[in-house]
Amino acid sequence: MLLSLATDLAERFQANPLLKPDDVKSSDGMVVECLLNPGVFKFNGKTWMLLRVAERPVQSEGHISLPIYNKEGKIEILRFDKNDPNLDYSDPRVINYNGKDYLTTLSHFRLVCSEDGINFHEPANSNSIFGCNTLESFGIEDCRVTYLEGAYHLTYTMVSQYGVGVGLIQTRDWITFDRKGMIFPPHNKDCAIFEEKIDGKYYALHRPSSPQLGGNYIWLAESPDLLHWGNHRCITTTRAGKWDSARIGAGAAPIKTQNGWLEIYHGANHEHRYCLGALLLDLQNPSKVIARSDEPIMEPIADYEMTGFFGQVVFTNGHVVNGDVLNVYYGASDSVICAARFSIAEILQSLKKQV
Repeated sequence: MLLSLATDLAERFQANPLLKPDDVKSSDGMVVECLLNPGVFKFNGKTWMLLRVAERPVQSEGHISLPIYNKEGKIEILRFDKNDPNLDYSDPRVINYNGKDYLTTLSHFRLVCSEDGINFHEPANSNSIFGCNTLESFGIEDCRVTYLEGAYHLTYTMVSQYGVGVGLIQTRDWITFDRKGMIFPPHNKDCAIFEEKIDGKYYALHRPSSPQLGGNYIWLAESPDLLHWGNHRCITTTRAGKWDSARIGAGAAPIKTQNGWLEIYHGANHEHRYCLGALLLDLQNPSKVIARSDEPIMEPIADYEMTGFFGQVVFTNGHVVNGDVLNVYYGASDSVICAARFSIAEILQSLKKQV
């Protein structure tokens, strides 16, 4: 079933969902609970996705088991009695025990590739990327891939008991990986690096969060070396009463157009309904927002977007550009991987000029 909304500009792939949890092999002793939010890039003439694979242990009756990485970097299984009064498991994504939060799944990154951008498979001898230190003890999530100066730069969410921050990994061949550690400390996520310098500086979008003052907004930072970031500026905030009233965050690397940098972003309301919109940033001064989506360019309206591990969600951090055609790969309902086709010109035409 697909509802029809006048503002939805997405032409969904007929093959959706492209990948489901059953299409991916699980780690030893684990089951794949869901596939989420892939980073996307071109390499050796193929379209590649770096999937976020969320796994959990096989569950036993009356208990909740969840995985973490221990100090040795090995998966350790924690087991809780559902009748324990100190346990709150009302959220399928996070449980709380004795005032401490744990994720119900442990995420890592898995490579898949495709010759046609539709049919994806895991190539032989490809390298998965796992959490490896105390700052990744609850897993790694939602990778954005930026191709810049002959290398691929992976910005991703590092999750642990100490908070949520942004990590950086660099590779040129997808065989060897140079882990640079955390480049934005907690609480921060949704980091997308621009694919070229502006006036000799690197730029990135990111999302620090403040639960007491401010909110989940999109910020801009600049850097001389991709490791040290400063001159932080908040460029876009949530909007009361609209589809992006509760939180917003950057998708993949901004797309350079004649009109400006086009950024596809996600927004959610207070009912946790996630949609996609767009920003247009000035080419020479990306802290200046020229235009913005008044209404979403994509909403969760297909069955596979409305029902799943966490329903009413379309969320992207990966795309492929071919002229005016923008193929957006996205996670639907925190469960499956899908794709949709957009016209860049149509997106630009839909934006409302900011004053």
